[in-house]
Amino acid sequence: MPFAIPFPPLSPEIFAIEIGGVTLALRWYALAYILGLVLGWRIVTGLVKRPALWGARPAPMSPPQVEALLTWVILGVVLGGRLGFVLFYQPDYYLRHPAEILMVWQGGMAFHGGLVGVVLAVAIFCWREGVPHLQAADALAVATPPGLLLGRMSNFINAELWGRPTDAPWGVIFPGVSAQNCGQPAGELCARHPSQLYEAGLEGLLLGLVLWWLVRRGALARTGTVFGTFLAGYGAARFVVELVRQPDAQFVSAGNPVGHALHFGGWGLTMGQILSLPMIALGLWLIARARRTAP
Repeated sequence: MPFAIPFPPLSPEIFAIEIGGVTLALRWYALAYILGLVLGWRIVTGLVKRPALWGARPAPMSPPQVEALLTWVILGVVLGGRLGFVLFYQPDYYLRHPAEILMVWQGGMAFHGGLVGVVLAVAIFCWREGVPHLQAADALAVATPPGLLLGRMSNFINAELWGRPTDAPWGVIFPGVSAQNCGQPAGELCARHPSQLYEAGLEGLLLGLVLWWLVRRGALARTGTVFGTFLAGYGAARFVVELVRQPDAQFVSAGNPVGHALHFGGWGLTMGQILSLPMIALGLWLIARARRTAP
């Protein structure tokens, strides 16, 4: 391993204080969720304040409605993300330990589950408030990439969700027994793909810039274009990064070292890829539909 990048001296905790024998800590991951939600709220509020962006249709919500929607989105993210992790990745474990399902502070959130949770929460809110569903989805799609960027950067700081072993010069030597268990010769360090940063760049930065460019080009006037682009873009980015992301341990076995959740012979798909394919298909369908129905 001639080239590798040592993991920087980062702590998952920003600070910790002890009050009455109880330690309270603010972690980067929690801060990422908070900032992502606040930034998303401000972005959507800014969009609905600019009626010219929506073409012949009025903006789907008023600023007070956006603020009310934030509570629903928070519930959708937390409950959907947690239940998605439980159902998609470790159902057997949580069937044996149901009391741990709601212990979100122990870790374990799934983006695809969070997306489903947000979609359901937003659908209920829109039905109650008489808000056009697809226009609201377009606005929320623009607001999501900053949270993804912050979340993936927090995954890197936490030294979690790292990639597969690599001899590329940008490989990172992540700390921990699991990260260093690569089957390498004794005494040699293991470098891995910083897949968290790949996802931050693709799902957060690049996708966010593409969506903002579409908004500047009038895409919000073609209902469904922005949401469809988000779904297809995220799904494609996640599908590609899964090629170098460390597989989920529960799917790895002697006959399936790559960790495919669905495999036949020497090929297959990871759980992340399986969950991304419907996103890509739905996103492309929404884009095509918007092009056919555009005024």
